[in-house]
Order: sequence, then C-alpha cells, then structure tokens
Amino acid sequence: MRRSERIVRLTKTLLEQPHRLLSLTEMAEKLESAKSSLSEDLAIIRDVLLKEGSGSLETQAGAAGGVKYVPGMPKQQSADFLMEMSRLLTDPDRILPGGYLYISDVLGRPDVLDRAGKIFADLFSASAVQYVLTVETKGIPLAISTARYLHVPTVVVRRDHRVTEGSAVSINYVSGSKRIQTMSLSRRSLPEQSRVLIVDDFMKAGGTAKAMIDMMKEFRADVVGVGVFMATSEPAEKMLKDYVSLLTLAEVDEVSKEIRVVPSNITK
Repeated sequence: MRRSERIVRLTKTLLEQPHRLLSLTEMAEKLESAKSSLSEDLAIIRDVLLKEGSGSLETQAGAAGGVKYVPGMPKQQSADFLMEMSRLLTDPDRILPGGYLYISDVLGRPDVLDRAGKIFADLFSASAVQYVLTVETKGIPLAISTARYLHVPTVVVRRDHRVTEGSAVSINYVSGSKRIQTMSLSRRSLPEQSRVLIVDDFMKAGGTAKAMIDMMKEFRADVVGVGVFMATSEPAEKMLKDYVSLLTLAEVDEVSKEIRVVPSNITK
C-alpha cells in the first residue's frame, strides 16, 4: 500500500470514530504496515489537524495504548455557522402565536446538527463526559450528534414513565411557562456517579434544564455542563447560572414581525 493511500485510510478511520482509542497494533495489521511507519503518518495527520484547527490526535503509550481523534472546529467556521443560523432564524414567517419562534425545521437538518454537535463536543471535550442527557423530543437529534463526537451514549429523559423501561425516577418541576410538569428516567438508563452533559434545543427560564440537574442528584451523577442550541435573553435571571447557548433569542415582536437572534461569544 502506498503511503498516500495509507494516510487517507488512517485519516478516514480516525475521523469516523472520534474520541475512540484505536489500537496501533490492530491498525498496523489491517494496513499491513510497520508501527514506525504508522507513527510517521500519524504525525503528518496531527500537524494538518492542528494547522486547520480541526482537532488533535492524542496518543496513549504501552501495550494497550493507541491513538484517538479529538474533534475540533475552527473558530472562524464556528463563527460563520452561528452567523448563518442567526440570519436564517430572523425570517418573520417563523413567528408563532405567543411570541414563540419556529426552529424545528432547522434542528432537523443533518448539516446543522452535525456542526452544532461538533461545537458542543469541542467545548466539553476536556470534561470527561460519560453520557449526554436530553429530554424528549426536539433535543434528541442534537444530543445524539454531540454524543457521537464525544463517543458516549445518549440518555433520554421521558415526559412520563413507560412500563417497558422498568423502575424509574420521576420528579415534578415548574417549566418556563409556569406549568407543573413531570419527567421520568429509567433506573437502568444511567449508572450512578456518571459524568453527564445536558444538551437541549431551547431554554427560556431554564426550568427544564434545572429539573434534569435535580434529577441527576437522584443518580448521584456529576453534571459537567449544560449546552443549549438557543436561549432567550429574557428572563435575564435563569434558574441555573452555568450553561452555554450557541444562539440568543433577543427579541420577537409579533406586531412589527421583527426577530433578533444573536450568536454567542463562544468563538472569541
């Protein structure tokens, strides 16, 4: 196998399995190449990734060691993506009765989910996340995309308990619309003392995210972060302080049909 072909195959394998430790021995056997040659190839790939700002390669020494790809997204690409989303979401036709903003179609686009998930994975890559937690339904695709780039499972909190999920923890909470709602999570879904990243599509007052944090106390889990696709600017005081939002919904005027969506400052 020519070196150019081997580098392409190596790169493809790494990019398709982010945050997964890959054995150098197994890759050397598969590519019918010496480990020393692979090490030189990986050095080239590492330099290109760092130069482009697209992530890094981490190596682990020893018999059980290997290499893994830690995804990253160049700051300019992240900034361009958020600006693109801001422009897309200011279409007056997106205004719903009550001053809500329709974003379901955007969160159904694979390219949007892929880039948003990669941004969240990049932001929380150093947090040793073991599970990505979300609540049904619209946040699920975004959570799955994030979990893919972190190479961890996705756990979905249900709005009500299902018999097919066995014993569960259920809690009542006050939503952003001041209604009392219920959420439930199967005991088998999440091992105790796990490190959890919460991902959701939208936040107003933060009631749902706060409820998920409270639920994690029942599992003795450590919530390492909260990421949302969009948060409203009002109310300014949320039910939780520490969270990351990619976009901020600053204004929705039903009368003038004006919408103002502001990108977050995570790329600065």
